[in-house]
Amino acid sequence: MKPHSLPLAPRSVPSAATPRPEEGVVSWNINTACNYRCSYCTQRFKDDRGRWLRDTPRFLAAFARLDGAWEVKLSGGEPFVHPTLEELVGGLAAQGKRIGIVTNLSSNEAKLERFVAAADGRLSMISASLHLEYVDDVASFVRKAAWLATQIAAARRCELPRPSLHVTCVATRANLPRLEDLRRRFGDAGLTFKIQPEKQDREVVVYEPSERAQLIALGGHNLTGAIAHDFEGQPCWSGSRYFILDDEGIAYRCYPARRYRIERMGSFFAEDFRLAEEPSPCLYRYCNCTVPIARRMMPVAPSLEGEA
Repeated sequence: MKPHSLPLAPRSVPSAATPRPEEGVVSWNINTACNYRCSYCTQRFKDDRGRWLRDTPRFLAAFARLDGAWEVKLSGGEPFVHPTLEELVGGLAAQGKRIGIVTNLSSNEAKLERFVAAADGRLSMISASLHLEYVDDVASFVRKAAWLATQIAAARRCELPRPSLHVTCVATRANLPRLEDLRRRFGDAGLTFKIQPEKQDREVVVYEPSERAQLIALGGHNLTGAIAHDFEGQPCWSGSRYFILDDEGIAYRCYPARRYRIERMGSFFAEDFRLAEEPSPCLYRYCNCTVPIARRMMPVAPSLEGEA
């Protein structure tokens, strides 16, 4: 694996495994299409609507085989350009899954309302990605995000946790001078603002010391307190209570595993698809899976716990 040149957060102690999480999480990249072409995006763009249409019943059948409580976090590409998004969301809700989504929030309000309705009160979170290369009117983005936060709060089932909406922005060097003001503007609207480090060739860019200090002051990557984490050797529930799923139905233990194309768990469509029973050591010097960090799926300092 390629060594990481960015200073890493020190490995956390103690190294004992955390308790088994009651709810599992799947990060599902449901498509590879997007209506944006951000200069810093690290994804490939490929529109395969025909396959995504055909595979919708297969995915829902596979999710139905997952035992226990699960949250499914949808991302892409841009998930709102997926041809059967509402069908997928409705199907997952009918199975009792909680549903989260990562979106650039470019869809109109009518489409967003249909999505909220399809989730049937089972939304867990929305991560609204602010891409300043495409958004000129930040005030309108703030209003739209605040409106959507109200919609999902009103729609939730009373027995479930209150859904959250937060806004993220990639900390490109062009964006750095604007980040503090953006945090203030979203905070004034009652919305949490998170930064994400820029990556090139799948690795975090090497920020200058003053830039690193700025990003840490803004909470680090997704408010985890660091720009890049090192959990190598630490026991993690990824592969058991968390896994990555791509648009072709291939499962990986975590995002670094997918990045290096190792720890492949096989086809999610296979009836013999199985998850690990226990946690296993992290293999990576650089971990960008903020969900396991926030959900205590690995040993982290209490200050790093949160919502991701």
